[in-house]
Amino acid sequence: MRDGIRLATDVYLPTTEVTGDGGGASAEGMSAAAADVPGDTILIRLPYDKSGQYTFIPLIAEYFMTRGYRVVAQDVRGKFRSEGETLLFVNEARDGYDTIEWITQQPWSNGRVAMWGDSYYGYTQWAAVSTQHPALKAIAPRVTGTTLGEPVHRNAGDITRGVEMGITYLYPLSYFHSQDAFFWELDPQRRPFSEQAEDAMAAIGSRSISYDQWFPRPVHLRRFPDGHPFDARPVPTLQTIGYWDNCAPQSWADVAEIEARPAWALNHFLRLEPMDHESFYLNDSVEQRVEERPEEQIRSELPRMLDAALDFFEVFVRDNGSASDIPRVSWALSGTDEVRTSASWPPAGTRELELHATIDGGLASGSAEGTDAEQIVSWTHDPADSVPSSARNAFAFLLDKPDEAPLGERDDVLTFTGQPVEQPIDLVGPVRARAQISSDGPVMDLFVRLLDVSEDGSALRIARGQRQLVDASVATNIELDLGHLGYRLAAGHRLGVQVASTDSPEFLPQPGTGEDPWSATTLRTNRQSIAIGGPDGLAITVTTLDSAFDPSDGDTP
Repeated sequence: MRDGIRLATDVYLPTTEVTGDGGGASAEGMSAAAADVPGDTILIRLPYDKSGQYTFIPLIAEYFMTRGYRVVAQDVRGKFRSEGETLLFVNEARDGYDTIEWITQQPWSNGRVAMWGDSYYGYTQWAAVSTQHPALKAIAPRVTGTTLGEPVHRNAGDITRGVEMGITYLYPLSYFHSQDAFFWELDPQRRPFSEQAEDAMAAIGSRSISYDQWFPRPVHLRRFPDGHPFDARPVPTLQTIGYWDNCAPQSWADVAEIEARPAWALNHFLRLEPMDHESFYLNDSVEQRVEERPEEQIRSELPRMLDAALDFFEVFVRDNGSASDIPRVSWALSGTDEVRTSASWPPAGTRELELHATIDGGLASGSAEGTDAEQIVSWTHDPADSVPSSARNAFAFLLDKPDEAPLGERDDVLTFTGQPVEQPIDLVGPVRARAQISSDGPVMDLFVRLLDVSEDGSALRIARGQRQLVDASVATNIELDLGHLGYRLAAGHRLGVQVASTDSPEFLPQPGTGEDPWSATTLRTNRQSIAIGGPDGLAITVTTLDSAFDPSDGDTP
């Protein structure tokens, strides 16, 4: 790097068939190294061990090489075999630039570079874009965002803000404490949580600089010292978002920002898949949904993970074809085997439908004027007995594909359910909620889940949103973004909605006192309230391709 730090880097060079009929690379007879022939390079920069089993980069590199790419995999600064200070986010822009520059100087490089990767190694792509290296021709970030992992900052004048994810303070203590990775579990019954973090660092024998930058006085990290990626020269981007990815809000925030910038919008391509953060898919078989995927299974799943990016790079890195060859939006219809394309998102032909919660636990469509008179419904928020997160691992929701119905049996969860639909209904596009809420405590979190309730009563979460009301003593109308759907509601199924004030440990539960949840020592129960019925009552807006969908009475198109 420009400051003399050395980053550990694996270089994978494809080999060429020099015997036989000249039909290309094969598993046998490969003896002439591609180092003699400059070619295109795919760069992967990650903090999870470039040679480890978790991200199986060697298998990914092997797959990329079958298409003739040189592959460079690198441990980011301060991680595993790389030198330098272990510091979350802030070194990735210029280290990315310097690595791309190094690649262009190698005899096996033709000066064209693409980047690929998930999560943090999707973020390193955006960081590299911000530096505007001319050799970076295309990127393919998956399940990531430019604000990935950023803590919720408490700004003066806020009425609402996001709810802090439980991983926020654990991540810099596990993956970004030092070169190695350290794993430990938070005890949800022991307060303050911050004391557990101190005990962990004492056991390790050193502090995490990244943790200290976020707590107790969080600072805005200078992620992009050369300017924000969206202020840089647009780079052709294939952005992949999982419907069940818990980091999808950061991805969709980037989509909104890109759509507001015409030059970037022209270079942006969207891919929506029925997967979670760890690339488990909705339709995976029971055999596929295993925590430690064997190599044979990983190899079989590489095409669905990599082929779209390779097709994208073929156009924008190798100039084989034109931009019109790549669908502007490619989206899966979850619950089917269909993958559709469209010129925009949501696709043409959709319409919004507003559903209103009713006091008898139903969902009614139509205008708010046709609903019952407003009533206030209350429940007790007990931080010592939080509504639990349904999945063991929030990043691998579809590994368990949990049944959400049992959560609805709790006294601190409100449940509303529509009538069965007679024909399959396609829910395609954004989902939103609005509600008037209040609490006798100073701060209130609101979680709203949209469910597919099957005929046997089991429920799959298909969308979710969360928002925090900063001064909850005053009844306030708030809006929640529940993400986006490409989902077929099967005949006989119903839409359901669950409302709660915790989702722990995926999100830090409010202590009930207004203190920071991470450092709070005192717990207090609160009485939470929400309006049902009337113009300010709880309402969910879904987007559907069907022109006559009415889940409140079972009408069908």
